[in-house]
This record gives sequence, structure tokens and C-alpha cells, in this order.
Amino acid sequence: MLFTLPVTINLNYEINLIVFISNFILIPYVSLFLFPFALVLLFFPFLNNIFSFFCLIMEKTAYYLYLIDFTKIIIPKFNIVYIIIYYIFLILFIYYFKKRYFIYLIIFIFFVKIIPFFNSNNIITFFDVGQGDSSSIITSFQKGVILIDTGGIINKNVSNNIILYFKSKGISKINYLILTHGDFDHMGDAQYLVNNFKVDKVIFNCGFYNDLEKDLIKVLIKKKIPYYSCIKELNVDNYKLQFLNTREYNKENDNSNVIYFNYNNYKFLFMGDAGVEKEKDILEKYNLKDIDFIKIGHHGSNTSSSEEFINSINPKYSLISVGKNNRYGHPKDEVLDTLSSSKIYRTDIAGSIEIKLNKDGYMIRTCPP
Repeated sequence: MLFTLPVTINLNYEINLIVFISNFILIPYVSLFLFPFALVLLFFPFLNNIFSFFCLIMEKTAYYLYLIDFTKIIIPKFNIVYIIIYYIFLILFIYYFKKRYFIYLIIFIFFVKIIPFFNSNNIITFFDVGQGDSSSIITSFQKGVILIDTGGIINKNVSNNIILYFKSKGISKINYLILTHGDFDHMGDAQYLVNNFKVDKVIFNCGFYNDLEKDLIKVLIKKKIPYYSCIKELNVDNYKLQFLNTREYNKENDNSNVIYFNYNNYKFLFMGDAGVEKEKDILEKYNLKDIDFIKIGHHGSNTSSSEEFINSINPKYSLISVGKNNRYGHPKDEVLDTLSSSKIYRTDIAGSIEIKLNKDGYMIRTCPP
């Protein structure tokens, strides 16, 4: 178990403490009973049905042990240096069988767990969730974790990868889940997310709740998760997220939460699915100039990103969350032409896009799909 622990961590980014109990049950069962039985089966194949029955017992036991609500410890990703150090301590412990090497091993795992809390970078990530939207803001030293939208694909839990991403960073909860609006491709995975990962608070957009939002609210009430709607600003760890509300529209897309975020004079704008009408209202109400990073509205549809709006905010980088070979033909050629003066990143080509910022500058990293 100790030898496979780095592999387990890099697959799931967590240690389920129930494994220490289950191994005492399952390992003797497999090694002392199932393996010998398998050898017997080579000579007496008619016993196969009985063998299958005992295999089923093992599978069911493992499954129900996993379902036990036991403590799970999230451990961030082991890089190659951590793996080498880990195995040095483990081999020393096995070879010399001295307690101090095992203590060193436990201390090292604890060190790996807490090291992300000393990371001074702000990390903004635009996830590849197919034809949908999801992005996150992780402030320095992990004092604030914000997820904007969850994405949503029918019969597929795209937020599984988002959860794994947070765990790989050593993150055990989301402080704020912000839903730009009630379309399935933006919040279809919200119920799955709150049922499988800790979420402190949820924020909805202005306007009425649709059926998808009402169903989520039922889950939030059941899990006692506070929720809010139509807010003006959000303060997280000395940073302010400003919600660029204008008025209520009769279109769900135009009621999208449009979010402005400024870190050390690096300006971010998350447009949701806001259309041309709301873009015009934003220009009239807010003074937005020289945006560094914009999450383009409505996946690059020609109902958003008007030439007037883009020329006014003058983005340096344009990020488009879009599915590969989607049936809508997003992003539209005329939108790409409008954005041509900026550097364009697309999730269907680049995969997920991670931006690390600190007082010295920023770095952009992509993860191909």
C-alpha cells in the first residue's frame, strides 16, 4: 500500500483513511484465499461459478467500504522530486525498519499537503468543458477559491475534472460558486458539484429562477448552503469582484453575471453569455479600458463581442470557451476578425488555460485536450 501511495495520490489526489481498515480485510482474503482458489481453478474449471461468487464478495465489500463516510485527506500532486524523496524514506524504513524513517515519511506527506498554502501566485483557470463555460480564481496562499460556472454536458459529469484539478492543488472546498446564468452549458453540473465537493456559498444572476436553478436551490437548502442573487460586488481575500449589473432583460443570456476582477492592475472580464445589448449598456455605465484578459461572451457567437465593445475595452488576450466541432459553428469568423488585434486562446484547440499571476508578472500555460 505504501509503495503504491504516490500512484494513488496522483490519480485521485486524496487518501481515504478507510483503506487502512479495508486492507486488513481484503489483502488476506485475496492472498490467502482467492489466489490459491484461482490456482485450483486451473485443474478444476467446473468450480468457476463458485470462484466468481467469492470474487463478487470481494468487489461488493470493497464498494461498500468505499461508501462509508470516513475521513478523506486531500493531498496535492506529487511531482517527480517528491516521488523520489518519498521512496528514499520508504526504502530506508523497509531496509532498516526503524521507526524514525516512518515518521520522516509521515512528516514529508504532511509537508506536501501544506506546501500549496505558501504559494503566492494567483491562479485563474479556464477549463476545457466542451461546449460550455467554467473558470476559477484561486487567490494567493489559497485564501479564496472561486468557481465561475460548472459547464454541463448531458449524461456526462464534466465537473469531475474540475474537482480533480482543485484536489491536485490541495484545495478541499470552493468558497464561492458563481453561476453566470441558468443555461445548462453553464450550470448543468452544479448539482453534481455540490453533491461531490464542499461549496460554501452559491451566487445566482439577476432575474427570475428557471427550472434548472430551482432544482439546484432545493439541493442547496437540503445541504444548508447559503445562496444569493443579483449582488453588486464580492470581496475575497482583499480582492474585489465587481458584478457589472445594468438592468433586467427578457433574455437569460443578457441577464448573465458579468464579472470584473482587477489584480495588481491586471484586468479580467468574464462575460458569461451576455449579448450585444448588454455590452452596450455596460459601456454606458462603466468605464472599462485596456482589459488584459477577457472571457469572450457566448462562446464566440456573433450575438456577442460587438466591434464597438471590443474596440472600446481593447483586450490583450481573448479567451473563448468552446467545444470542438460544435453544432453552432462557434466561434464565428466575424468574431475572430473582431478579436484579431488580441491574442486568442480557444479551449477546443488549447484545452484548459491556466494563468499564474504575481507582483512580478504572469505566465500562461495550456493543457491540450
